[in-house]
Amino acid sequence: MSYNLAVNIDKASGFCFGVVYAIDMAEDILDREDYLYCLGDIVHNDEEVKRLTDKGLRIIDHDDLKNLRQEKVLIRAHGEAPSTYQIALENQLTLIDASCPVVLKLQNRIKNSHDEKEQIVIFGKHGHAEVIGLQGQTNGEALVFQDVAELEQLNLPQKFTLYSQTTKSTDKFYAIKDHLINKGYDVKANDTICRQVSNRYEDLAKFVVDYDKIVFVSGKKSSNGKVLYDVCKKYNEHCYFISAVDELDKSWFSPNDRVGICGATSTPMWLMEKVKEEIQLY
Repeated sequence: MSYNLAVNIDKASGFCFGVVYAIDMAEDILDREDYLYCLGDIVHNDEEVKRLTDKGLRIIDHDDLKNLRQEKVLIRAHGEAPSTYQIALENQLTLIDASCPVVLKLQNRIKNSHDEKEQIVIFGKHGHAEVIGLQGQTNGEALVFQDVAELEQLNLPQKFTLYSQTTKSTDKFYAIKDHLINKGYDVKANDTICRQVSNRYEDLAKFVVDYDKIVFVSGKKSSNGKVLYDVCKKYNEHCYFISAVDELDKSWFSPNDRVGICGATSTPMWLMEKVKEEIQLY
């Protein structure tokens, strides 16, 4: 029996410009050379990482970096701490710096705040590549918290400067700012959330209401993916999160369903196309 499903992909979904820039740089080098080292996953999407490692991209961590000499290493969109650049200098490494301009601007602002002796607090995910790079601008002195519950446990100074990881929820950032001000803290709050990401909230809210079922495609490690999936779920409860085509389940769908496919800023369009092709076979 054919389900006769009408399937559409959200045209606004797919890579943000920072990810496109990093992948373009990697592919440009791999077209000319056999391999290229990349510090950490080039994007938080296993399917795209596999596509590029098949082309010769070699993913390394910071311990590997210390042991490399006279090689080319790609810095991905998430950015890096100053210590990475120091290691590169000492080991005669050529850095291909694809740090996102939005992240670089934020790193700069945090470094300037730190140089001005401001106490810095960052709303972000512990251990996330971008956050490690941001903390590095303060010699690791900035406090990081993931949510209000954790914020309550921190020993906060009376006066501090608040920043945010670029892919966090705008609504949550402003709720946290209001919460802190209401508790009597002297907060200088800087909204440093990437608008290419935050504008997707509104786009997705409009997109998902037009469909019976939503398939949200994202890598499991993507912070941005988790935030955008929650937006989809808020406006359409029939929303399913997958990272690869083989995670699809035919039982999610009913005959004649209108199915919408969307994804994170780290989700490649080719993967959403593959998901669409599979669903159309039902």
